[in-house]
Amino acid sequence: MESWKMATQVFLPTKLWSGKQFDGQWSAGGPLREVVEPATAAVLGQVALADPGQVARSAAAAAQVQRAWADAPYETRAGVLRRAAALAEAHADEIQDWLVREGGATRLKAGSELKVATRALHEAAALPSRAVGEVLPSEPGRLSLARRRPLGVVGVISPFNFPLYLAMRAVAPALALGNAVVLKPDPRTSVCGGFVIARLFELAGLPAGVLHVLPGDGDAGAALTADPHIRMIQFTGSTAAGRKVGEAAGRHLKKVSLELGGKNSLIVLDDADVDLAVANAAWGSYLHQGQICMATGRILVQRGIYARFLEKLVAKATSLRTGDPAREEVALGPLINAQQRDHAARIVADAQAAGAVLAAGGQHRALFFDATVLADVSRENPAFREEIFGPVAVVVPFDTEDDAVSLANDTVYGLSMAIISSDVGRALRLGERLHTGLLHINDQTVNDEVINPFGGVGVSGNGTSIGGPANIDEFTQWQWLTIKGQAPAYPL
Repeated sequence: MESWKMATQVFLPTKLWSGKQFDGQWSAGGPLREVVEPATAAVLGQVALADPGQVARSAAAAAQVQRAWADAPYETRAGVLRRAAALAEAHADEIQDWLVREGGATRLKAGSELKVATRALHEAAALPSRAVGEVLPSEPGRLSLARRRPLGVVGVISPFNFPLYLAMRAVAPALALGNAVVLKPDPRTSVCGGFVIARLFELAGLPAGVLHVLPGDGDAGAALTADPHIRMIQFTGSTAAGRKVGEAAGRHLKKVSLELGGKNSLIVLDDADVDLAVANAAWGSYLHQGQICMATGRILVQRGIYARFLEKLVAKATSLRTGDPAREEVALGPLINAQQRDHAARIVADAQAAGAVLAAGGQHRALFFDATVLADVSRENPAFREEIFGPVAVVVPFDTEDDAVSLANDTVYGLSMAIISSDVGRALRLGERLHTGLLHINDQTVNDEVINPFGGVGVSGNGTSIGGPANIDEFTQWQWLTIKGQAPAYPL
């Protein structure tokens, strides 16, 4: 690990951030929480957790400098984003190491996450020069305009599972469009999901105080939703937590964007290539140990190919190695903590008690959970209903296309669904009947390319989207502006 230690001295040395938070500079705070490597339980440092008082101070400070940042020439703002992207590329190895060690990512997942986070910076760099407004019809002698203006200070609350990207996809466009940002990363991934971002923008020349990174617990998040200087909350996380955030933000009349959980179905029709379908199902179920909101939570397989599909999926699952991704080449790393491991183990046990067949896996040691297959899962089974957030493939047989639609739509969630078939027209017709925010034909459920609007329906979100063309809608608001050559003489 000497190469990792040397790398941290270049970009993000431990002495810079340990025991700190970022409020435009690296400042001491408290209380302290250890940064723990889930694969080994090794302590990598400490972060200072923000309390409501620190959130209030940061929000006020961000509001003071936001106007000057919004008034900066568009090329100035774009240049900061471009330099941040270049820094991410230059320090890719070190940033990926943090995703592996702190987040439990495999090297493959860490590399993919850094790549998409860097793309988010590049895409955001194009936003400052975008035309954002319309000329409206009006009476002679008056110019009527509708233009998009920054919201002010945006609060971002991000999760542990894709900590760098799911924070960056909000932070980067919000900054590019002239907002200041207060980011509260999950305290379990405060370095790779928070301090990496702070360091990128610090070195890229973002004016001090425009970005604050404050690791914290629920009280810090609650303070963000209540603070009068925060005009919007962008939250990514569980549906239960999202309900609380949405309720609190609504009470304080803040704009709120919620990207929440999912129980996502992959439908495999009987004309599908079975080997390709298994490859897609395994990727969607086991990538990052299943700790993804878009993970394939149900694999619905038509009865004619069900036995062959299950046999091949079991073979695939049993071939996947689990271990410490920082020290060996593995397909699955650790779950984030014991609570998540126990949650997955409970659902697997409950599923078997309700009649599901444990066809592969089901075992764990420390935080390492083997790739698992639950077969013959019924609609009434808890594994059919609950979001597992673990490496568990839930396989459900069906007979007709109507059955597939009924099963897929039988959930309160509606984030991502996918269909695999050799007949694209057939898949599209079936897809039109699915209640989902994201739909993929001949692919699996885990997809995000930065340039696409991303959002769910049902309890997977509140009808908003983030990413691509949705970013201007999310991180700005309309202002109506009229101009006359002379004020009129009204009759009163």
